Amino acid sequence: MTAPALAHWAPANEETLTTLLAAVRKWTPFDGDAVLEDVGAVLDDVIPREDDVEDLAERLRGHLMQLVDIGLTNKADEDEEAARLIARAREVPVADVPGDHWRAVGHLRRMAWTVNELVERLGAIRCLKEYA
Repeated sequence: MTAPALAHWAPANEETLTTLLAAVRKWTPFDGDAVLEDVGAVLDDVIPREDDVEDLAERLRGHLMQLVDIGLTNKADEDEEAARLIARAREVPVADVPGDHWRAVGHLRRMAWTVNELVERLGAIRCLKEYA
């Protein structure tokens, strides 16, 4: 009995390897605890301090982008609810954080609710096994 032969393939060129290496270096694994911590910080009864607004907005944007990537990679957009949440997740971070503190908090809360709902939906349709 002979072992199946692997098809011969040419090694990747330097440009392809450089691109792949840059992508691997940039990649960060999904950290569900950090996501829930940031969502909790924004949706808590205690309103985020004005000094924390930009930092929280940046982290929530990152969570939204990562969740959208996870959803699209796993074809979650084939699920109607997930597709709606992915579309909302793409729209919310585009808006600049308002200069007024109260409006900024409202913006953060919309982002946090979107993150929370997307995590729950991706878990429900088994795109995130941590939350399945």
